[in-house]
Amino acid sequence: MSTIFTKIINEDIPCYKIDETDKFIAFLDINPLVKGHTLVVPKVEVDYIFDLENELLSELFLFSKSVAKKIKKAIPCDRVGVSVVGLEVPHAHVHLIPINQINDMNFSRSKLKLSNNEMLEIKNLILKS
Repeated sequence: MSTIFTKIINEDIPCYKIDETDKFIAFLDINPLVKGHTLVVPKVEVDYIFDLENELLSELFLFSKSVAKKIKKAIPCDRVGVSVVGLEVPHAHVHLIPINQINDMNFSRSKLKLSNNEMLEIKNLILKS
């Protein structure tokens, strides 16, 4: 059975896409910790990130780097933090999170509830950077 990320990749479910290549897609997290929280996902459906082939894992982080630079230009933050949790969706992915303090990456805190217009505004800010 396909994961929710595969359904997004196949365009069965819409997303707020930030970037895409033939191997990866980056889109805004719909339950973000902070504005600009983005998920970077390989298009191949592999559950555990360290089960990715070495070359694909390397490319995933290089793609994530380019997305993080766009986020940093668009969203006021000190840095873009990187997290790999891997428990919530059985499809390898990287969280890119604009941070100003360590607590901005606390996954146990309440998630933001953003409107469609707010999500589109964030998406457009990042796409313009």
